[in-house]
Amino acid sequence: MSRILVVDDDPDIRETLVANLEVRGHLVASAADGESALAEAGAVPPDLVILDLGLPGLDGIEVLRRLRGWYSGSVLVLSARDREADKVEALDAGADDYVAKPFGMDELLARTRAALRRSTGPDEDPVIRTADFEIDLAGKRVRRLGEEIRLTPTEWGIIEELARNRGRLVGRTQLLQAVWGPSYSRESHYLRVYMTGLRRKLEPIPSQPRYLITEPGMGYRFMVGD
Repeated sequence: MSRILVVDDDPDIRETLVANLEVRGHLVASAADGESALAEAGAVPPDLVILDLGLPGLDGIEVLRRLRGWYSGSVLVLSARDREADKVEALDAGADDYVAKPFGMDELLARTRAALRRSTGPDEDPVIRTADFEIDLAGKRVRRLGEEIRLTPTEWGIIEELARNRGRLVGRTQLLQAVWGPSYSRESHYLRVYMTGLRRKLEPIPSQPRYLITEPGMGYRFMVGD
C-alpha cells in the first residue's frame, strides 16, 4: 500500500484525486497550499507527491525545491502551464514527471503507477539530530535546545548540502556549485569564511569541530557524532 500526498488548491481536483487514489487502495493525504504540503510531507514522508504548480503563497516550484532538499521519492507535477519552458523548469527543480491540466484520469493514474514503480520510497526522518542541535531539512531550520538558530541563506545552503551527504566527503567544488551556482569552482575562501561562522553557531567548541569536519585539500564532511 503506497502513501501519496496530493497538493492542489482547487478543492474539486483535490477531492477527485483523493477519491480515485483511495478507491485503488492507496493511503492519501492532501494539502491546499505549499506550507501545508511541506509540513505534511515532513511529518509522514510519502512514496509519491502529486504537486500542482499554481499554489497560493509558496508556489509549486519552490515547494519542489524545498522537498528535494531531503526527499528522494517521486514527484508528479500537475500544471495548467504547458509551455516547454515551464516543463523544463519543473524537471530541473526535481520533478519526475509532468502532466498538463486538464488531464484525463486514466492517464494520470497510469502516470501515478509508473511514478510509484520508480520511487525509492519514503525517506528517513527529515530531522537530523545530534547531541547538540537538530537540522530540520523539511522546515529549513536548525534548533538547539528547542530554540531556532538563525542562519543566513548561504549558511543554510552549506549545512543543507553537507547534511544531505552526512558522513560522506563533499568536495569543495561540489559545495561551491551547490550553494553559489555552477560558475563557482575556485572560490574556496568563501567556504572557509562561512564554515568558521557555522562552527561558531553550531559547534560546542568551534576550534575543535565535532560535526563540521575539514578534509584538508579536498572538502568537508558532516558527522552526526556518537
